[in-house]
Amino acid sequence: MSLPPNPTYAVFEIDLVHEEARRRAEVVTALGPHWDPIAALRAEEEAHDLLYSGLDARQRATYDMLVSAGVLPSRETGHAAD
Repeated sequence: MSLPPNPTYAVFEIDLVHEEARRRAEVVTALGPHWDPIAALRAEEEAHDLLYSGLDARQRATYDMLVSAGVLPSRETGHAAD
């Protein structure tokens, strides 16, 4: 539905594609030149391994239930991050 022409209304448009590209560029700039994405992924994997290590049987069953429900990502090999 479009409004009839009215001199009291102003057209307001935002190019969201351009804004998303600008936002991503700002994020990369804020991370700085020394940011290492591979090291960040390795640290994330290490943190995940540490977080879910040493689970008892009940905790492991809960973890497996959350993975099968899609709440937590599967840790099986064959994924892009592996």
